[in-house]
Amino acid sequence: MTTSYLPISVTASATLNRKTHAGTTTVINAAAGLTLTLPAASGTGDEYTIFVGTTVTSNNAIVQVANSTDIMQGVLSVATDIAGVTCPTTTTSDTITMNGSTTGGIKGSYIVLKDMASGTWEVSGSLVSSGTEATPFSAAV
Repeated sequence: MTTSYLPISVTASATLNRKTHAGTTTVINAAAGLTLTLPAASGTGDEYTIFVGTTVTSNNAIVQVANSTDIMQGVLSVATDIAGVTCPTTTTSDTITMNGSTTGGIKGSYIVLKDMASGTWEVSGSLVSSGTEATPFSAAV
């Protein structure tokens, strides 16, 4: 399990792992975006929290599953203002893309992913956006 509960700052693409990242917060500090890849879902119950510490200003901050069989299930709130929207996953969602505007990625955005079962990640969180909110979910892996 996790050896430290302190937040872990990331500035480049990385593959998250149980020993280092489960049970702590991974902070995205990359204005130019990056890709974080989750471990394969196996039902461990491990929880991974991802927080945007630096607003994405170019490219995308992407959170994706490890393989073509894992999926994400749940909802993310995306809000530019008090109204906001709630974006549910589909049966094939495996990637969250935060573009620094309509799909989140502004400082303060956060995502919580829990390894619920073999092939399934539970997802929840709130993404700070600008402009007209749009779903951050896709099937890209």
